Amino acid sequence: MYELKTLLPQFDIKLPNCMYELKNVSLAANTVANKANAAVTTSGVSRRRKYGNNIFKTKSATCALDLDILGRQIQQLLKEDDSAAAVAQRQAKVLQQLEELKAQMTKIRSNLGLCGKTVQHTTAYQNGGLREEPLHDIVINGHPNFIPYALLALKNAWRNLFTIDVKTFTHSTMADIGPAAREFEANLAKLPINESKPKINVTLIWKNCEHTEMISSPTMYVPIYGEVNIIRYLGRVGPAEYRYESSPLCNEIDAVLDICYQLLRCATHKSQVAMVRLLDRRLQQQQYFGGAEMSVADIGVYSSLIRMPAITDKDLTPALLAWRKRARLITQI
Repeated sequence: MYELKTLLPQFDIKLPNCMYELKNVSLAANTVANKANAAVTTSGVSRRRKYGNNIFKTKSATCALDLDILGRQIQQLLKEDDSAAAVAQRQAKVLQQLEELKAQMTKIRSNLGLCGKTVQHTTAYQNGGLREEPLHDIVINGHPNFIPYALLALKNAWRNLFTIDVKTFTHSTMADIGPAAREFEANLAKLPINESKPKINVTLIWKNCEHTEMISSPTMYVPIYGEVNIIRYLGRVGPAEYRYESSPLCNEIDAVLDICYQLLRCATHKSQVAMVRLLDRRLQQQQYFGGAEMSVADIGVYSSLIRMPAITDKDLTPALLAWRKRARLITQI
């Protein structure tokens, strides 16, 4: 073939001397291959001298014998390689140190009286894939005319699963909170606090504000507006039985809570009754809005109906009346 001109000229590369040198892997591999080929060639020549022309008659046996010899020689060369032996030695030392560290951690756990089982993260299953965050104390600003009955309903519904410790205060902008808010405070104080259950501390401040708002961040003012959205938040941080993100009825529960949000903002009685009819369609033949068990959707509907005194029993369908009796046994309002 014809010869091509060199496109790139030869450069003298000066290697830095600030790092240690590594062995040429390709050179070592070529050395092993050359030794193996030499061994095979020597073995073949010796067989030709011994057997003469009969070597071609036993080709299959000779190939098998050559491969065995080649394999043994490669294994011997690898055993004699100092770098491979050093790596294996370091690995054995690291494994031994890990075992010693594990024994020390086990001893520390036993001295502290801790459980030896590892922590299992079940957030992805129970909380819809959301990253679990430590619970902070939350603050809710509410007007006495818009009492967040959902706090009392959740506190009663979760009494065997979760504890909501609510403390109430009155802002200087409120001269009097009224009898309904005082009754609400008394009902909150009736239910004792179970310290053995997971707990979230809630500070309810009666304030002259337009919307019920919740502040969940201890470092920045990031409010969550609306009682329905507060219910969503508490449903996510509360007991696993009320976390609905992984439920097949997740979209249905969100739709019911959205209807509650619109119901609380209806200006006329006619529009309120229209929202009630939508709730009746969502309930259908189910025991609760979340299916066979109580959910945060039922908490939202129950609290909304209490806050709407204009909606009487005449405006409720027989299915909603039967549902309200079942929900009252759980919420105790």
